[in-house]
Amino acid sequence: MILWMILGMSVVTLVPRFAPVFIMDRLDLPPWGRRWLAAIPYAALGALIIPGIFTVIDGKPWAGMAGGAAAVIAAWLRAPIMVTVLIAIITVLLISHL
Repeated sequence: MILWMILGMSVVTLVPRFAPVFIMDRLDLPPWGRRWLAAIPYAALGALIIPGIFTVIDGKPWAGMAGGAAAVIAAWLRAPIMVTVLIAIITVLLISHL
């Protein structure tokens, strides 16, 4: 019984994730619609990251903001992702100990 429940939940979870893949190939969207859809991953990433920036250290939101700013600058300068993450971490550590 439990196995059937797990399989059923898997199907219910996977269908909405895979359905757009097959539907989007058949739709002819205008250019503004494609640009709008292309922005969704960035918006979702921002929605996940921004709250963490302000709450990284309780009572010291400026430490997270400094780390976020350092990451934005490093990314803007096209630093590799690991370098960008390390710069943000080091900045937060330095600022939080001031």
